[in-house]
Amino acid sequence: MVAYFDAVNDALERLDDMGYERGERNELVNHGPMATETLATLGHGDQIGAWVQVYRAKPHHDRPAPHLPIDASDEGSWRPALGDFGRAGDWEQLFVRELADAPWRDVVVRWWPRLISGLLAGITHGAIRTAHAVRSLAGTPKPSRAQLTELARGLAYWAARHRSLPGQAGFRGRASLAQAVAALPREQLEDSLLPPRARVISRERLRRIDELSGYDEALQAVAPEGPQLLLSEMTAEFAGIYLAHTDIYPIPLLHGVTLPAAVRIVLPHLPVEMHLPTVAAVWQLHVALLLAFTGDRRGEDTAREVALQADVPPFDELVARAVEHKDEHVIKFTEACLRENGLRPDPRYAAAVQTAQERIPVPELGLIP
Repeated sequence: MVAYFDAVNDALERLDDMGYERGERNELVNHGPMATETLATLGHGDQIGAWVQVYRAKPHHDRPAPHLPIDASDEGSWRPALGDFGRAGDWEQLFVRELADAPWRDVVVRWWPRLISGLLAGITHGAIRTAHAVRSLAGTPKPSRAQLTELARGLAYWAARHRSLPGQAGFRGRASLAQAVAALPREQLEDSLLPPRARVISRERLRRIDELSGYDEALQAVAPEGPQLLLSEMTAEFAGIYLAHTDIYPIPLLHGVTLPAAVRIVLPHLPVEMHLPTVAAVWQLHVALLLAFTGDRRGEDTAREVALQADVPPFDELVARAVEHKDEHVIKFTEACLRENGLRPDPRYAAAVQTAQERIPVPELGLIP
């Protein structure tokens, strides 16, 4: 069995030259570092070499070059660069410098409140990639340069794709999270959310998200609870939502689980006063996902009962199937649901994993998509 530290560092070295994104319109994210760290976490580090060989066959963009240094001490320097993907190389160099001069936790604490409003970055992958890097560093007494560089790249991608949603969420209401989801009105979709039309519809809806009925009200609808409990309610609810909406493209709604599960990794490394505002930002992202990708509540209210009655194998078998499946989304979603179920068991997690493994195509080995 390959040790976690060795597996992670071997993967990062193999993936070092790959850029942040791929696709003709930069619409696909480089999942390599996240998926390989997840394989190592699941105890399947011995599979990383073969997985990376297949993944590298997918053409990615080159790593971005730096152009103009960003000064972290000057808000007039860094703030205008937020959300400017043309500055991705500059952001990476900034975080490489910061991590060379200060402990990695200090850098995360400094930048987390600056970036948290932009969770939509890369359809949540800025924060998720950062969280995987944090888990890697937290599990290592003496981090390698490759691990620190990966944190720099996670933060850089988040900053370069930073995108804020209108309004500000807070837990000032009286509804449970499930009640707030149920009360959110959905605008009927004009077409099934399948590629390539899925991107057109969802982007248009996200552009006018604050014009959609119920958005502003939902931001303040949830009653205050502890951050950890709220995260568990989010992941369980969105596992059920994933089960209910099998009519749309099977990728976007996965992030309703993987984002809060990733945020949970980082919370212990943040000051307590940052915890609830962070979870509120996740709730705001959840509201946007629901309005952008679902046109009704079909099956959401019965998802838990459906999951209880489903013939679902135990998680150890689901993990083995995910590793064999090899799709990066399947691997990450399976691990997130496994971890969340371990904290607060709910049948929706395993049922959602099985559904994702059945709906997401197995990568075509040896072929360049």
